[in-house]
Amino acid sequence: MNVNKNFDAIVVGAGPSGNACAYSLAKAGLNVLQIERGEYPGSKNVQGAILYSDALERIIPDFRDDAPLERHIIEQRMWVLDDASFVGTHFRSDGANQPPHNRYTIIRAQFDKWFSSKVRDAGALLICETTVEELLLDGDRVVGVRCDRIGGEVYADVVVLADGVNSTLARKAGFHGEIPPGQVALAVKEILFLPEELIQQRFNVRGDEGVVIELVGKITEGMVGTGFLYTNRESLTIGIGCMLDGFKSNPRRTAPYTLLDNLKRHPAIAPLIEGGEMKEYCAHLIPEGGFHAVPKVYGAGWLIVGDSGGFVNAAHREGSNLAMTTGRLAAETIIEARSAGLPMSEKTLRGYKDRLDASFVMKDLHKYRDMPDVLHANPQFLTTYPELVNRAAQTMLTVDGVDKKTKEREIARSFRGARGVAGLLGDAFRLWRAFR
Repeated sequence: MNVNKNFDAIVVGAGPSGNACAYSLAKAGLNVLQIERGEYPGSKNVQGAILYSDALERIIPDFRDDAPLERHIIEQRMWVLDDASFVGTHFRSDGANQPPHNRYTIIRAQFDKWFSSKVRDAGALLICETTVEELLLDGDRVVGVRCDRIGGEVYADVVVLADGVNSTLARKAGFHGEIPPGQVALAVKEILFLPEELIQQRFNVRGDEGVVIELVGKITEGMVGTGFLYTNRESLTIGIGCMLDGFKSNPRRTAPYTLLDNLKRHPAIAPLIEGGEMKEYCAHLIPEGGFHAVPKVYGAGWLIVGDSGGFVNAAHREGSNLAMTTGRLAAETIIEARSAGLPMSEKTLRGYKDRLDASFVMKDLHKYRDMPDVLHANPQFLTTYPELVNRAAQTMLTVDGVDKKTKEREIARSFRGARGVAGLLGDAFRLWRAFR
């Protein structure tokens, strides 16, 4: 396949960040080539996700008219699990039923395909089933890409890398090194089909209302990670993810899919997914190094967006939303430079980093910058404390003739016995440090 050899911009990847960037560039009138190695955008993604409307609304204000949205979220649950129980909090608001809704569950395969159609409607050229093998350099400046198809070499004023956390392009070009296993998580997920009526009954919702459950505790066997359960229209998305170095050092050597099976059998989860028919399964790498792991994301003729730049909020699963924001900010930087007649130099494209620093993306990453290190060094937060908290709840709620004061002393003794006074004070300080 032969195409025009010169473009204003080349975007590598057609996930949320790549689509956000390519759409914004094409909408502004730039000649854009988008290259996707999958059969079609979304073909490599089966997982469900949470869409925060603000990120997409800034790019496509009327997206709700035809985007493939599953359910708008009216309830958020946070559960801390031990082996047989959980302690949790719920937030449910009827205000979340009032349009425009703030959060939705989505199926990434459907959403990415829809977003890509908008990119093409805006005028970008999309070529799929094509792998970018390396970046073309003129000195230290990126001037294009070399592909396994479309005639080999293609040139552009600027190349945007949106090709995911396990991309080799930036590494080959020397923009950053190998991602350490302590800075990337492996998540495994399933989509389980259930009739819509049954989902509504089990989660106490009506119509298109939805529920999200975030899960932490002993389900990750002391490894740094979380689980989740999302309601879609006629399915549930369930998954669990842990840091790669955790899988390596875990003395039980539990495989990721076994971890997910164990989660599905947990007494708090099993009744919610009972009878679900597995339709899809996938594994996905997620950058989790946080603020300190974000590499340099700009240079002469190139920008990095989305997972490729490690933009995941350590406190919230907002990957797709941060990704779209980074894609939009990269596009705005390019559009502004082009309007001013400036070259796509490193100095010019530094404006992208300035935009990131001024946005919630880097501010949130900075706020939770110490969380990865705190959790890595203190597995008790994911093992000992979930057990202690659940046992305390069981003690206080059991009516057995023992007075409450005695029960409180018993609970206090259990905490001191497990961690010691110095340990408890140290853990409190570590938590404050992680969330300050």
